[in-house]
Amino acid sequence: MTQTHDAQQRELPSTWNPADVEAELYERWVAAEYFTADPNSDKPPFSIVIPPPNVTGSLHIGHAFEHTLMDILTRRRRMQGYEALWLPGMDHASIAVQALVERQLREEGVDHRELGREAFLDRVWQWKEKHGGAILDQMRRLGDSVDWSRERFTMDAGLSRAVQTIFKKLYDDGLIYRAERLVNWSPNMRSAISDIEVEHKEVEGELVSMRYGDGDDSIVVATTRIETMLGDTAVAVHPDDERYRHLVGTEIELPLTGRKIPIVADEHVDPEFGTGAVKVTPAHDPNDFEIGKRHDLPMLTIMDEQGRIAHTGTQFDGMDRFEARVAVREALREQDRIVAEKRPYVHSVGHSSRSKEPIEPRLSLQWFVKVGPLAKAAGDAVRDGRVAIHPPEMAKRYFDWVDNLHDWAISRQLWWGHRIPIWYGPNGEVVCVGPDEEPPTGEGWHQDEDVLDTWFSSGLWPFSTMGWPEDTADLRKFYPTSVLVTGYDILFFWVARMMMLGLYAMSDREPSGAIPFRVIALHGMVRDAHGKKMSKSAGNTVDPLVWMDTYGTDALRFTLARGANPGTDSPISEEWVAASRSFGTKLFNATKFAMMNGAKVPERLADRGELTDADRWILDGVDQLVSDVDELLEDFQFAKATEALYHFTWDEFCDWYLELSKVQLDASGAGMGDNSSPAHDQRPGAGVPQDAAERAERTREVLGYVLDVLLRLLHPTIPFITETLWTALTGRESVVIADWPTVSGAAADPAAAERITAAQKLITEIRRFRSDQGLKPGQRVAAKLGGVAELGLADHVPAVRALARVTEPGDEFTSSASIEVGLAGGNVSVELDLSGAVDVAAERKRLAKDLAVAEKELAGTDKKLNNPAFLDKAPADVVDKIKARRETAQADIARINARLAALPEA
Repeated sequence: MTQTHDAQQRELPSTWNPADVEAELYERWVAAEYFTADPNSDKPPFSIVIPPPNVTGSLHIGHAFEHTLMDILTRRRRMQGYEALWLPGMDHASIAVQALVERQLREEGVDHRELGREAFLDRVWQWKEKHGGAILDQMRRLGDSVDWSRERFTMDAGLSRAVQTIFKKLYDDGLIYRAERLVNWSPNMRSAISDIEVEHKEVEGELVSMRYGDGDDSIVVATTRIETMLGDTAVAVHPDDERYRHLVGTEIELPLTGRKIPIVADEHVDPEFGTGAVKVTPAHDPNDFEIGKRHDLPMLTIMDEQGRIAHTGTQFDGMDRFEARVAVREALREQDRIVAEKRPYVHSVGHSSRSKEPIEPRLSLQWFVKVGPLAKAAGDAVRDGRVAIHPPEMAKRYFDWVDNLHDWAISRQLWWGHRIPIWYGPNGEVVCVGPDEEPPTGEGWHQDEDVLDTWFSSGLWPFSTMGWPEDTADLRKFYPTSVLVTGYDILFFWVARMMMLGLYAMSDREPSGAIPFRVIALHGMVRDAHGKKMSKSAGNTVDPLVWMDTYGTDALRFTLARGANPGTDSPISEEWVAASRSFGTKLFNATKFAMMNGAKVPERLADRGELTDADRWILDGVDQLVSDVDELLEDFQFAKATEALYHFTWDEFCDWYLELSKVQLDASGAGMGDNSSPAHDQRPGAGVPQDAAERAERTREVLGYVLDVLLRLLHPTIPFITETLWTALTGRESVVIADWPTVSGAAADPAAAERITAAQKLITEIRRFRSDQGLKPGQRVAAKLGGVAELGLADHVPAVRALARVTEPGDEFTSSASIEVGLAGGNVSVELDLSGAVDVAAERKRLAKDLAVAEKELAGTDKKLNNPAFLDKAPADVVDKIKARRETAQADIARINARLAALPEA
């Protein structure tokens, strides 16, 4: 899209109120199709897919953080002339949605199993249509520049076709199989769950030591889950443990069951831990499962799907696992087999993130993906440079995972999700059905009841959302995607799976075209202001929507970007968001001032030689800013780029150039770097003579130019206020489709920068000196400035006087106070005439109060530093801080006394 250049400025509101404009601006952007990507354009592609939020989700601070970073990348590339696609969508979230709808049904007095599968799924779709996707509306509030015309859902027909296609391909290639394996089991959901849905929590439990066997051949083992002893099929000891060597190969009676179990030697056992002997329950413990495989032990499942004891032939059958824990312990106590008990015993226990219950490791018949060859391909793609991980030090964590992957359990005992496309026949037949195939029919044929792990379908996200398995224009244009922005915490759970499945599905392409993304840009988690992890229990969570309501969306986005260092966690606080709101207000007021004073964006700037020092200095600065921001954003250094934008805008542009421009805009007299005086500096680079009106016009153009560049640089981070200000300043259609700024190419003028730096220091020192003399900030006093001509600063004197609030000395000038300001090349003397300017009595009173505070501080620090007991115990850094405080207090006392001595008698 192009924008007209013969545009006129528009009026800005009197104040900046984000709530008045954000929603309207966003809908205007969407209606104008600024975010809609064209696969047939000849622009270079940039594509990014959103990590699909759960359909049950709402915008939390982590989403806001991640989406802000993705939007910065997308908006910048769009402005740089790329065909930018940011593809949105949602994940069907099998377990979360099923649990939610089951709970709703229970509240209605309905058991979902009695309702039946089809009727239950109807209810889920009804819920999805009515309540699902609230987060998508919240993404609009955040300003996400996503292509809504391409919104996807992992249960859409097209994505379901992709799931069925890749399942059959994996199955036919021998990479999907069915087997009994140990899985994370949720008794409440009656389903296996993935590792990412397990949260490990420190809980208070018990450690019980119990004796198996009797006499010299007895052996003591300890456990935190005593009920699982009913499923023990061995006791294991280390092969080099002399205490038990005579028992290896013998059998011992398992209490309460009447079964005999062997004692086996296994190097996994730590002889230094506990008694050096461990019970082995292969069907209910991951480590025991591996021991069981090595020693060909029976694997007895002693719990049913609901976590009740079953199939043991004991009186405990039918008991809930926690009820059985107590009953088994007491039964062993009656037999005098409890050797020791430690209670409470704090240990880590896995809990289901959905149902909040402790998960149960359980042997179960499940479908698995054989990940060996897929994981190798995923590792090779990073090792050979086709995919870059940023920051690079995170690559080791990636390799640690993909190089040591276990086969992936992909089946879930749920109804909501992609049903496994396997049909079983009456005579043991097993048929995998592809998307274009009819399932077998006839008596005895039935489909597998399970659905696929949600991560299976989300693992296809980069290409299923673009129409795979069909050869679509979107796939040809936008795949591989350019970058994946995601948290390091799901590097394995999601990223590695997308890598494996993307490389496999696209294996018919050239290797560089098969990868799902070219760069993996990892970020950390958002933490509270003290660096602590946010949690409801800790009471330190924040609702980004509340902060957006209070301070505006731009303020939240700016704060999040300012804390986004690659691969590291990011603290945030409401005070920082409030500060970002102040930044927005500062930018608004600066633009409003510039426009009120005739600032305009020129078609072409005047040659640098025709501009003042101040103009050349700010233009050189904005050139450097463009270069720095480009370099930092290419390296995903969002925090440093945002910090550079903040300080240039606030410190250089608002605090200095705007103030200097006021002098230059005053057509009645000379200003900063004005060379209209007959004695103007004729050294190379100092500028050329110009009259005041011409100087003011050039200043208006520089003001407009710098603001134009700044607003475009800031737009990807704070889109709403920059759109408002830029369109008002330029009169053009939208900053969303404006060109990204580039360096002007003009030669820098370091001499001008040196003179400006000297003038800034002189102004700052005079302001400090004035304050020390008790002058009010706006109070003007006469001053003599000596030595400025010798340092080449004569042309800058009018601006120094204007900004330091000092006037030309008159005939009645009386020097009341003076200082020397050291600048590069020499000193400038400053004499102030304070006659009648200071209320001597009030100033003495103020100074006396300040002196008392400083003397109290000195006495307090002396007391500590003269106390040997304190010095012996206090850390060195604490002592150093107190010494620094004493030095500051001494300096304050000397300064205040000098000022008191210089004051005339009241």
